[in-house]
Amino acid sequence: MSEPVVGCGGQVPLAKGYLKELYPAIRAQGGVCISDEVQTGFGRLGDCFWGYEAQEDVPDIVILGKPIANGHPMGAVVCTSELADSFGKGVEFFSSFGGNPVSCAIANAVLNVIEEESLQQNAADVGNYYISLFRELQKSHQCIGDVRGSGLFIGIEIVKPGTKDPDPLLAAHIKNELRNNHILISTDGPYDSVLKSKPPLCFTKANAKTVVDQVKEVLEQYDH
Repeated sequence: MSEPVVGCGGQVPLAKGYLKELYPAIRAQGGVCISDEVQTGFGRLGDCFWGYEAQEDVPDIVILGKPIANGHPMGAVVCTSELADSFGKGVEFFSSFGGNPVSCAIANAVLNVIEEESLQQNAADVGNYYISLFRELQKSHQCIGDVRGSGLFIGIEIVKPGTKDPDPLLAAHIKNELRNNHILISTDGPYDSVLKSKPPLCFTKANAKTVVDQVKEVLEQYDH
């Protein structure tokens, strides 16, 4: 089981072709390959609708949640016909709330909006701009060790200037100062030192500039 971009690990994209090499090795030992698309799916990465597409292989199971119904509590599991047929053998699979028609209607409406409003393309366009703004800011602030991600799934690694050492205190300070200015991001990664930005897919370039300008202001005040 893997996310195509490791979210809670600090927004770390997998190496190109990693799963394409790994999946056959797992299957050769009788395993199944599961892609966790809860955070990376539904066009958020911009260049692809599902994160696993960037790895050029198809998993056996895809698990979905959160954005699938835009806040309505819902999750879903998609799998191959072979795996689906296995649920009819042996131990019965049962869910009291599975297949709720209201939830399915809501999720279907969300898919329609993503398509009608070209939100995947928006994630790509705004995401590229958003990343470029942070990389420009990185040139003047050594505390930004890395800017990575795709579309509107971005990680900004905060380090102690002149080193690669994580700086969770500064990361927390930036996060809290942004919150005081009504901008919500989170921190993540092994040291809680990566700023994690996953805005709604309707996020605009003006919104992106507002966030980066606020981060710049926080860093300039912190330096003084």
